[in-house]
Amino acid sequence: MLRRVTRLREEVALWREIERRLDESLDLLELMDQEDDSSSEELLVELSQTANDTAGELDRLEFRLTLGGDHDPSSAIVAIHAGAGGTEAQDWAEILLRMYLRWSERREFASQVLDLSSGEEAGVKSVMFQVEGEYAYGNLKAERGVHRLVRLSPFDSAHRRHTSFALVEVMPDVGQAVEVEVDLDDVRVDVFRSSGAGGQSVQKNSTAVRLTHVPTGTVVTCQNERSQLQNRENAMRVLQSRLVEIEEEKKEAELAKLKGEHISPGWGNQIRSYVLHPYNMVKDLRTEHESSNPGAVLDGELDSFIAAYLKSRIGSTDRTSG
Repeated sequence: MLRRVTRLREEVALWREIERRLDESLDLLELMDQEDDSSSEELLVELSQTANDTAGELDRLEFRLTLGGDHDPSSAIVAIHAGAGGTEAQDWAEILLRMYLRWSERREFASQVLDLSSGEEAGVKSVMFQVEGEYAYGNLKAERGVHRLVRLSPFDSAHRRHTSFALVEVMPDVGQAVEVEVDLDDVRVDVFRSSGAGGQSVQKNSTAVRLTHVPTGTVVTCQNERSQLQNRENAMRVLQSRLVEIEEEKKEAELAKLKGEHISPGWGNQIRSYVLHPYNMVKDLRTEHESSNPGAVLDGELDSFIAAYLKSRIGSTDRTSG
């Protein structure tokens, strides 16, 4: 609650600062009527600069309005799962991992891999990582769904075109939030040795931790830290986040019923295509937003796609309520 109050106070302060600038601009306009031509020109330059700065700030605040969810200000926990297709899909999952880590770097967010299952030849079968930063979850929730890659395969000796899929899951990192209470009697704890690529043991001691939330069947595994205690703490944080996400999905499903819509979560909901052959294009199928520079997108330039999705969600809500 205290964090929410602090955040709201900061937002109010931003709006009051804009109000102050506008009041000062109105005062300058009155002065222009009283000063000579040379002074008016200087005041006009100052007003123009203030107007540009204020417009940019208003754009940022307008975008912030798209991040009004209860958990939007939170850090995020992201999981990527390779689809069917073996090495091709596993390599695609690793490319997506790099894309999100590069996006985090651009935002100066801290990131940490919590759990990773390597592919036999290349890539990753699945990976889970944390992105720590203000509104990380609010932004990254736009990435939930199936991502599709079309390219000439580097693993095919005939160099044929292949299509690969990977599923991205995004959860709010609720940390120590009191709203999520997990009864430890409902959690089964298993410990085992961490393993690397190909199943080879990289730890002689049992440091990896698997938590199973019996009432929901939710399973979380963490093995990237060398300490069992650290892995257990990370696993519990992820478990809390998954349980929050389960509750959010229940609310969304109930809301969809009230709206008369049918939302089928899972692999059928392809959200974005990344085409590297026979042409270069990244297209979001939800918003029609696209880019002809997939290299830049895969290097972390995701903000335009995220903004387009979040703004489309506001438009959709407005039309439904209207």
